[in-house]
Amino acid sequence: MWPAAYPQGYAVVDVETTGLARDDRIVSAAVYRLDAQGNVEDHWYTLVNPERDPGPVWIHGLTSDVLEGAPLFPEIAAEFSARLDGRVLVAHNAMFDWSMIAREYARAERTAPVRQRLCTIALSKELSLPLPNHKLESLAAHYGVVQQRAHNALDDARVLAEAFRPSLHTAAERGVRLPLLECRPLTEWAASPVAPRIGHQASYHANSWRPSRKRPACPYPNPGRYEADKPLKQGMRVAFSGDTSIDRELLEDRATDAGLHVASSVSRLTSLLVTNDPDAATSKTVKAKSFGTPIVDEAAFTQLLRDVDAADG
Repeated sequence: MWPAAYPQGYAVVDVETTGLARDDRIVSAAVYRLDAQGNVEDHWYTLVNPERDPGPVWIHGLTSDVLEGAPLFPEIAAEFSARLDGRVLVAHNAMFDWSMIAREYARAERTAPVRQRLCTIALSKELSLPLPNHKLESLAAHYGVVQQRAHNALDDARVLAEAFRPSLHTAAERGVRLPLLECRPLTEWAASPVAPRIGHQASYHANSWRPSRKRPACPYPNPGRYEADKPLKQGMRVAFSGDTSIDRELLEDRATDAGLHVASSVSRLTSLLVTNDPDAATSKTVKAKSFGTPIVDEAAFTQLLRDVDAADG
């Protein structure tokens, strides 16, 4: 029997962006609308002119020439809203997609009609799927879904929709409570009092809009310190200090999803400290230097996150 408490519809979303920071912009977006049991109703895709450099073209393939004639976000906001309205937003690392979408709506002086989101990474954890990591390609391979164009918003949304349906049915069969989270519109965040116009930037205060939350314990043993020129390994204790260009909680979530232990302080057990200002006399950097803890910057860390070794047997 299908759980009565499950949502009545879903919007599986993927956005490609100029980067991962708060001032980055969406360059393409795709939505697959699904019914209550995960069956595809329709899909939609659009390019978006970010009014700035397109960022990592080598990832999303969208050059300035391609995006020059694309609509601005305010011009597609109504159609995007129609696709999202009354549905749970589903995405792979949903906090990132939602934060990018919410900021675009705020710049357009609108609010996205989304009240809840569901992260397929969180769902795969709830279901204890035997995945080697939490990449979309691993989830797709688990269900035999073929990726045709990775980092193309339309194909990524299709792949996720096809992988979400069997996950949803497995959850329903087991009576699993879906990991639904609230979507807060940007007006509830600590932004500047006046909504920014296109081309202008709001002032954001990191993490002030989020409720504090306790992270689950890392299931892997600590393999020790990070060694230069070697990959990270699941279970390593990672601490962060100072400002980061990527939203701090998103960066910590990515570390947790990779199987790392996010530590709030530095001790002799810390495997690595991530900071963009190693010369700052913060308590974490001072302790890291006294303990001989390896220190890397944010850019190096995000590269290391792409290929984290599995924990020992």
